[in-house]
Formats: sequence, C-alpha cells, structure tokens
Amino acid sequence: MGDSFYEQLIEDSAFLRADRRLDTELVDKLILQLNRIYPQILTDKEATKFRNLDVPTSVRLGELLTHLQGKGEEACREFYRALHLHVEEVYYSLPTRLRLRDPLDPLIHPSVYQQKYVLNDRDPFFFLGCFGIAVGMALLYYYSEDKLTGGSRALGMAALGLKKKAQEVLIWYTEESLMK
Repeated sequence: MGDSFYEQLIEDSAFLRADRRLDTELVDKLILQLNRIYPQILTDKEATKFRNLDVPTSVRLGELLTHLQGKGEEACREFYRALHLHVEEVYYSLPTRLRLRDPLDPLIHPSVYQQKYVLNDRDPFFFLGCFGIAVGMALLYYYSEDKLTGGSRALGMAALGLKKKAQEVLIWYTEESLMK
C-alpha cells in the first residue's frame, strides 16, 4: 500500500469530516463496531463520549479521528476496516483510495477482456439504407407484375388469411385490376 494507515487517516480526515454521506447513524455504526469488536481501541466510556447526540456529527467524527490517530497504526487500520464494512461507497471515494488506484492494476483491469456481444457495428443509416432498398425492390416488383401478368394475383392470395372486410377490399382490388 505504501503509506501507513496512520498517514492515510491524516490525509483522509478532512474528506471524512466534510462528507455528507457520513450521517449520525453511520458514525454511530462505526463507533459501535470499534467498541464491540476492538474494546482495546475504543472503550465503553470513549464510545459513549463519541456517541453523544448533543454534539454535531462532524465534530464527533473529527474527535474520533483524532482519538484513533493517537491510538496508533492498529486503531487506524481497524477504522478503515469498519468504514469499508459499513460505508463502502465512502471508503472507495477516499482520496487515498483514489490515489492508490493504478490504471495498470491487474485486479482492476484484467488482461483478459470479456467478449463484447455486438451483433453489428454499423450505424442506423446503414439499416435505413438496406430497408429503403428492400422497399424499393418490393414496389418495383409489385408494379411491374401488374404490367406483365395483367393483374395482381398475389393480393388475391394474400386475402385468404385476413378478416372479412380486408378480404373483400383486396379481392375487389384484384378483380378490378383484372378487368382492365
């Protein structure tokens, strides 16, 4: 990691005091975590002092951070562990965590990239062009059939699966084009 947890906590203290995501409830969770799991770091009397609701949360957090820095490296490490456990989004946005992230870190950017499932990398205008060509060919075929065969029998065959009104219209159109 490079820096000790003590040095990281000194650097992160200003950020933690200013961060609005650390509300009263989350600060109390951190204090209780340190008190219950590590009573040698935060005794019951100290935990009660830091959980006093008459004192603003940012002041209590600042006093807690100063107290932990006075306790040493182990206390700072356990604070980071509790922060990671209870408030992960704050933990990962700490200035020291952001600085430690390396773009070439193999854990963040694995060397084997997952295959991206792309059906086609063409833009929408390509598909509009293809659709336009298909419609143009269909219209050309439709209107040229009228001249070659004397009528559109395809419309009469298409009418077989339709409802009665649509079927009547298509058959009428087919019969009218045959009479011409």
